[in-house]
Amino acid sequence: MSLRIGVLGGGQLGRMMALAGYQLNLSFSFFDRAEDCPSAALGPRFGDDTYSTESLQAFIDSADVFTYEFENIPTAWVDMIAAQKPVFPGVKSLAVSQNRLNEKQLFSALNIPSARYHTIQCANDLTAAVAAIGLPLVVKTVTEGYDGKGQFLLREAEQIEQCWQLLGSSVPLIAEEFVQFRRELSIIAVRGQDGQTQFYPLAENHHHRGILSHSIVPAPHLDENTQLTAERYISSILQSLDHVGVLTLELFETRHGLVANETAPRVHNSGHWSIEGAHCSQFENHVRAVAGLPLGCTRAEKPSAMLNIIGEYPSSAQVLDITEAHLHLYGKTERPDRKIGHITVLADSYAELNGRIKKLADVLPNPMALNLSR
Repeated sequence: MSLRIGVLGGGQLGRMMALAGYQLNLSFSFFDRAEDCPSAALGPRFGDDTYSTESLQAFIDSADVFTYEFENIPTAWVDMIAAQKPVFPGVKSLAVSQNRLNEKQLFSALNIPSARYHTIQCANDLTAAVAAIGLPLVVKTVTEGYDGKGQFLLREAEQIEQCWQLLGSSVPLIAEEFVQFRRELSIIAVRGQDGQTQFYPLAENHHHRGILSHSIVPAPHLDENTQLTAERYISSILQSLDHVGVLTLELFETRHGLVANETAPRVHNSGHWSIEGAHCSQFENHVRAVAGLPLGCTRAEKPSAMLNIIGEYPSSAQVLDITEAHLHLYGKTERPDRKIGHITVLADSYAELNGRIKKLADVLPNPMALNLSR
């Protein structure tokens, strides 16, 4: 009988995990209350409207080992599973990545540079943060923020009341120094149960209105030392957390070097390129780690880009007519600002890659801000 993997969440990340895992004779079940979740066709779904204990136990009974596809889940769920069966990554990784204060403390403990910050419990703390750190500040909820949600860019002291009215109900908050950066990068790594670790090339990420627009891999104009520094930072996090599976570290490249932004204890949007662009994708490597199998090669085949499809579907024929373009649709209903698919495109050079990205921008109904690489 094949090893059964239970995935907390039934979104597109779980879907792509299962698609990668089935070729290894692994089977999957999902804990998600949405009957039409992207993973629904790939294995049994558990979870009722209230995510009851009974539905969670039925999910636990359905699999041999467990993982998750997003971090905004109650640690109590993971604790309940871990009391009965293995869960990878462990609850320690989850507790750090879903809480920005815990994350900052980990960066500090591991001597990983990150933005200065101030904990916010009341409006007066915002005033104190402005005095201590200066403006602008990025004020964020400590938990559950993603794709730019739960954030406020505080540019002037006169905006303190507005910021507090918007986010004050979610205390504690964190006010971070605004980092002047050249570009945003991310590194994805995977660690096996035996401690073996592999690193993917750094991705250059472009955002529009807080949502990832596209990634280019390997990040252009990158010196070897920057890649090695990012590997050193993420390796120390993996070891500190005894993490098993994929971990992502988002970074700012500044004139003083790399500055850590956030972690994600899972496969990541900026790694979708790896399905076609790497010898072994992030999804296959994650399920390999969870299943206790040897890790695969993370080397990039050639320059690649990943473009998110946001809100509205393009013509499949027009996308697939572009050389080396690979279309991935998630089966989601169209909705503004919703990630409903992605496109991977490869080329032999960055110039050729940029040309293909431009062609894709012409056929995407909502191309967002496709600022091409320098």
